[in-house]
Amino acid sequence: MIRLWVLLVFLLMLSLPAAAAVEIAPRGKPPVTVSEVYWQDGTYFIAIDDILAALDMRGGWNSVEHIYSFSTPRGTATISPGSHFLRIGGRFLPLSQRPRFIDNRLRVPEDFITQQLPDLLNTAVYYRNLTPRAPVPVDEDTTLDRLFAFLTQKQNPQEAGGLRAVAIDPGHGGQDMGSISTDGTREKEVALDVARHLERILKMRLGIPVYLSREGDYTLTPQQRLEPAAQSEVDAFISLHAQSSFRAEPQGVALVVRPREEYEGLSLDATQGGSMKLAQHLGRSLESAGFRVSGIYQAPLLPLGRGNLPTVLVELGYLSHPENLARLTDPAGQEALAQALFAGLSSFADERSERTR
Repeated sequence: MIRLWVLLVFLLMLSLPAAAAVEIAPRGKPPVTVSEVYWQDGTYFIAIDDILAALDMRGGWNSVEHIYSFSTPRGTATISPGSHFLRIGGRFLPLSQRPRFIDNRLRVPEDFITQQLPDLLNTAVYYRNLTPRAPVPVDEDTTLDRLFAFLTQKQNPQEAGGLRAVAIDPGHGGQDMGSISTDGTREKEVALDVARHLERILKMRLGIPVYLSREGDYTLTPQQRLEPAAQSEVDAFISLHAQSSFRAEPQGVALVVRPREEYEGLSLDATQGGSMKLAQHLGRSLESAGFRVSGIYQAPLLPLGRGNLPTVLVELGYLSHPENLARLTDPAGQEALAQALFAGLSSFADERSERTR
């Protein structure tokens, strides 16, 4: 009983405001203080209504389509709790974390204010966190940055050739279910199913080791997710996910890479790195197999880590789209997706081999 009460108190604390406050303002205007700020998953979340009000803007929640829309100089922008992307016209801009409902209000991470809004509004936005959290001191050997440093190519592609091993991270797991469809299909299950198909194909067709971050339904720490990519022979890392929208229309596969490739003190734009090359191969193979690909996006998402190991996060489709959902839950559809991903990895490996000749 005592353990139950401790758990209930802990869960209650997670839903409380972070006793923080932020200031927001358009350029040249006095800042507005927003005191209803929540701390979750390592970042502050602020109600989108409060953000827009501070900028003399308005938006609205569509309870039928389950999206939040607001007008900008670039057009109408929409976000939804199940998607990692902000949609504006035909463009999809990646978000660091999905919007979420906390205490019955839709909230976005604070970097939405500093990164997305200035671009959408064509003007600078003043933002200041009045009560930032101090970094938690941890042992250097256990920091994520130290683990991220391992996400590097262990051998020059011009020397290695082909693929020696592949790491796969089936997203979510355990209590972290990811997106959930209206029929109860959970993202964590879809990701693991496709990962198993891809693992089998890679082992059968290429005869190389394949390392999965999880092989069952259990929760992983961020460090555990990246451990497979730290294996010395791994030459490519694939993170599998599925997204959702509260509208039925959005569909298709999205590919995400880190914005920069880092190695030995050098930092290159994503367009010059191996992750972009891998994403391009995957995209072409998926399209050749008949899958709609919305694009290749750049975002500093935690599952992508840092470094220069070719790494791509694959959003396999939308659990909210009827056809996508049918494909993602059908073993034949999962196999087709895995075959297309294998084809992309294989062509990427062929390109690496050609460079060694």
